[in-house]
Amino acid sequence: MTQKVLKVGSSAAVTIPKKSLVDLGLKIGDHVRLKITKKSVTITPVKAQLSREDEKVLKLTLNFIGRYRKDLEALARQ
Repeated sequence: MTQKVLKVGSSAAVTIPKKSLVDLGLKIGDHVRLKITKKSVTITPVKAQLSREDEKVLKLTLNFIGRYRKDLEALARQ
């Protein structure tokens, strides 16, 4: 695949085709890691790391859903 280098402000950009974004599991706004050598650029998705507070909220939320799943599903059907 060949892409064109575009000017974006005082920087440059290369677009990633939509199919490639899907294949990589990426979406607009995701962070990626660039590995740049003299002859190539490698783009790797970076998994977001949750803060301790976010991990705690996630754990509490999943616990709540697990405990009250039937009640939440009943409410959703009303």
